[in-house]
Amino acid sequence: MHRIFRHDPRLFSRLSDLLGLSLPPPIEISLLPTDLTEASPVERRVDTLLRLDTERDGSLLLAIEAQGKKDPAKPASLAYYTAYLWTKYRLPTALLVVCQDRGTAEWAGRPVASGPPHMPTLTVQPIVVGPHNMPVITDPAEARADLALATLSALTHAGDPDIGAILKALSSALRDVPEDVADPIIEFTAQGLGNRPAREVWRNLVAVDLSFYTSYLSEELRDEGRAQGNADAILIVLEQRGLAVSDSVRERVEGCNDPETLRRWLVRAVTVATAEAIFAEDDA
Repeated sequence: MHRIFRHDPRLFSRLSDLLGLSLPPPIEISLLPTDLTEASPVERRVDTLLRLDTERDGSLLLAIEAQGKKDPAKPASLAYYTAYLWTKYRLPTALLVVCQDRGTAEWAGRPVASGPPHMPTLTVQPIVVGPHNMPVITDPAEARADLALATLSALTHAGDPDIGAILKALSSALRDVPEDVADPIIEFTAQGLGNRPAREVWRNLVAVDLSFYTSYLSEELRDEGRAQGNADAILIVLEQRGLAVSDSVRERVEGCNDPETLRRWLVRAVTVATAEAIFAEDDA
């Protein structure tokens, strides 16, 4: 049934007219190898894969991807994931893409077909979670009721104007939970916020609201939060005393992340005659 297309490669072009597909006449046709086996393994790794077993609909797979920006190559990867998982597990496969900005979320939610316009063949259309459809949780009681949802809310709204209130609700909710529950939430939130300004807000909240936790990341976050607080305090003291703060002094203070050093500079800032003098003993 297929060899006739090898015998006359232009048969499909004529057949497409009969089927009403309006396929443009090909300029050239090439016969390609039919072996689809991958001679050398190609690493393809989905971010998270879950199997959901339900009473009503049986079992299904849920592949979850975190998407930080638009990527023209992503739909092909998602199509590969879907086809591979379907083939390996023989289960229906759903895709969930998590985004932090509306533009990426809108792009990720559009259906993308692997075939030409008139023959879509395999269409990829994930479910998308992002700032456009996630709740804004600013009530600590609501956050405490579902810490995972509150964390996801914070991560997907990382660029929103309300992110400070969202993170404050989450940190307040974590005060009343065991350390082994709070620590993963602290870590997920810090990592998920990436390099956005909201990360610094979270660091300061951890330093102030969650000072009783002792995990490695919590300590790191608190140290950085304290460092930022001491740096601000040094500059405020110098300015309130009427001392001129040069750009070089400001850059050195703000660029220091060592809490002990900043604490020494803060003590000196109360009595030094010039702003540069807070560094004198260290430089000597």
